[in-house]
Amino acid sequence: MIQEGNDDLAAYMPSNEDQSNESSNNPVAPKEQPSALSQSPAQETVPEAFVQRDQTELLWVAEKVNRVREEMRKYVIGQSEMIELLLAGIFSNGHILLEGVPGVAKTLSSKALSKVLHVDFSRIQFTPDLMPSDVIGTSVFNMKDSNFNFKKGPIFSNIVLIDEINRAPAKTQAALFEVMEERQITYDGTRYEMSFPFLVIATQNPVEQEGTYNLPEAQLDRFLFKIKLDYPTLEEEMLILTRYKEQIKSPDLENILSVFTADELRKVQTVVEKIIIEDRLIQYIAQIVNKTRNHSKIYLGGSPRASLSILKSAKAFAAIRGRDFVTPDDIQFVTIHVLNHRLILTPEAEMEGTRVEEVVREIVQTIEVPR
Repeated sequence: MIQEGNDDLAAYMPSNEDQSNESSNNPVAPKEQPSALSQSPAQETVPEAFVQRDQTELLWVAEKVNRVREEMRKYVIGQSEMIELLLAGIFSNGHILLEGVPGVAKTLSSKALSKVLHVDFSRIQFTPDLMPSDVIGTSVFNMKDSNFNFKKGPIFSNIVLIDEINRAPAKTQAALFEVMEERQITYDGTRYEMSFPFLVIATQNPVEQEGTYNLPEAQLDRFLFKIKLDYPTLEEEMLILTRYKEQIKSPDLENILSVFTADELRKVQTVVEKIIIEDRLIQYIAQIVNKTRNHSKIYLGGSPRASLSILKSAKAFAAIRGRDFVTPDDIQFVTIHVLNHRLILTPEAEMEGTRVEEVVREIVQTIEVPR
């Protein structure tokens, strides 16, 4: 069963040897290993492989994440899972696709995130008549020196919000392929690199499909997550109404305090890279993705990029939750968000009304969890 808890985490602590050998070769190894935030390093008794691990960085990340949550909640009520997924996307250097009906704070969340991160923000409204040059830029003739100079487009920013990404035709969608994967564009034989950090947050409406274009599978595969946003609960909607009962203007985001700088985000990504994941958990990820390629209800399974996305995002979530190691719970939680836009069901499964999330849950439940 897929769950987000972290009970009995000791069973998933990484080790250099099998559990049976560990008990005989290292008699002082503890039976249980608490979270990195549950006690101070002086009180911890950890396996020898982790004695040299400095928990200061993880504590710093956890503190920063809590501050981001506090700042985001000033304007975004509910959607706590979305906030964590957005942070995981930034920490693991991946792009995000938000899908939800109008009015569930997709754009507001993206703007608030850019304020919290203290980075540049740009917004591109995709329309059927949008051209690639409207996204990446174009050459402008300079009368003074009689030369063409490249004028950068709105894609040159740190956080780029693409509203209604499925409204632009394939020609404009293709302009995003290189910049999303390689974080650069090539124009007239010259390469222009994006500044760090670079994150694309795209939105699409799942209901109104008139005048829209399906995103190519190659482009969908470049998004780390597809986050599906639901309506708020009754209690959350009452909180929204209460907060804005005396306000008719659009929310002023100038009061949001910056938590991360670009250099600090580099540091966080370095911390995420150091998160430990056992070989048997790597095998667990490979088994899940491989199963999507051999399932009776799936026409197109996950690619190796999907496996890498699960790996990177699981490490990011371990850091967000204050651990220096990955558990199966981390993998199970991110798997649905990583695979729900990458898999294509068979026509028979679609006619039966089967949802991709249901198939992913079924696959995860059929594979034995490493112990």
